[in-house]
Amino acid sequence: MGMIGGGPGAFIGPIHRIAAEMDREIELVAGAFSSDAGRSRAAAETYRIDPERAYPSMEAMFAGEKARGDGIDFVAIVSPNYHHLPAARAALAAGLPVLSDKPATSTYAEAQELAGHVAAAGLPYGLTHTYSGYPLVREARARIAAGALGTVRKVVVEYPQGWLAGEASGKQAEWRTDPARSGPGGCIGDIGTHAFQLAEFVTGLQVTQLLADLGAVVPGRLVDDDCSVLLRFENGARGVLLASQIEVGEMNGLRIRVYGDKAGLIWKQEVPNTLTINTLDGRTEIVHAGGSQLGPDAASRTRTPTGHPEGYLEAFANIYRDFAAVLRGEQAPLLPGIDTALRGMAFIATAVAASRDANDGKAGWVKLTV
Repeated sequence: MGMIGGGPGAFIGPIHRIAAEMDREIELVAGAFSSDAGRSRAAAETYRIDPERAYPSMEAMFAGEKARGDGIDFVAIVSPNYHHLPAARAALAAGLPVLSDKPATSTYAEAQELAGHVAAAGLPYGLTHTYSGYPLVREARARIAAGALGTVRKVVVEYPQGWLAGEASGKQAEWRTDPARSGPGGCIGDIGTHAFQLAEFVTGLQVTQLLADLGAVVPGRLVDDDCSVLLRFENGARGVLLASQIEVGEMNGLRIRVYGDKAGLIWKQEVPNTLTINTLDGRTEIVHAGGSQLGPDAASRTRTPTGHPEGYLEAFANIYRDFAAVLRGEQAPLLPGIDTALRGMAFIATAVAASRDANDGKAGWVKLTV
């Protein structure tokens, strides 16, 4: 693997390295970690790779690695949103598959352009919607698909954080609240897309309409930091998506509840090793990660016995495991790809536009079109 981004001070770069290497199928060997050559080499020392394979630009990395007999097989893009399209476009043109951080691009128009490049290159493209890698998220999806809940009626997905309740300070906060680097969506693009993808992934249903209220609560902020979105799914089910980064005291409280006409289920990211299922007759089933009652997909994505907690890093590693399978020519149907990328960016664009229209007195349900 070669990495684009992830230089000194980056949060997600080290996460990618750990996740990629957990199952010993992938190794980070090169990177354009920073446009500053010295910082790129400093990152290489942190990642414990050959400093000669730390490049000052992605173009230099593509050329340098192509000249080697042991050059990289794909790239992971871990830079800010505005850089995702040029990095993916350049990598695909260089003949390299891409695994990208989400959201896929800054705008929906860019995502459409990206889809064209992916199709033209005919190479694998994946998106790191990490939460879909949790074993019990996949178990929830499998049970809903098998009819355990009956007909899905209601979906509630929440992603509360509090780290941007005050003034943005530090590298991560600064670029995420800058529309030139994050795109037009702030909170809705950063964590709202995770909630949206989780809702569609778990239920197996697509959102067809939405009604959005996005706000920049902190004075002077140029992108939204608090989001409330009503959803309607293709089967007629109703949903609620709440995403906020100004809820003081909240850390990373992603949670989803799905209710059918036979049962309901609850999963919480901060308590990821249990899935609760409540049935219409009053019974409650607690499903544990690593337990014997898991289906084949969830079981195959669990590394330790019941009672030994697994979490974010292992879920992230499951995304990399799926991508490695695709690179070997195998099937990995649950890996988020370019279709997920397009839906996520369409969701951001639709929610931002719908909220703006609502503030202009033109409130109403808006069709989500990809």
